[in-house]
Amino acid sequence: MNTLFLLLALIATAGWITSAVVLRMKALDQRAARLERRLGLVLAHFGIEEPEHPVAGEVRALLREGRTVGAVKAYRQATGASLPEAKQAVDAIEAASARVG
Repeated sequence: MNTLFLLLALIATAGWITSAVVLRMKALDQRAARLERRLGLVLAHFGIEEPEHPVAGEVRALLREGRTVGAVKAYRQATGASLPEAKQAVDAIEAASARVG
């Protein structure tokens, strides 16, 4: 009976800690998003454009060849980004290239 009680207490504690961490992570994500928006407004106000990542040229070349998967892979290797982050960045580079050219 003591073992069962201890096991339940450990599971409850782990659940509580997990929920606390998840709530903190959500709060930090929201704060980071607000700071990024504010930074974007400041940069726009002063007419400062964000510098292009050095790998963007290689990504554009791969996209022109129709090698989207290769572009995502090259971006990931150069930046260490996760797959969703790399895909989003490559899509943004592709969209910017479409607007320009």
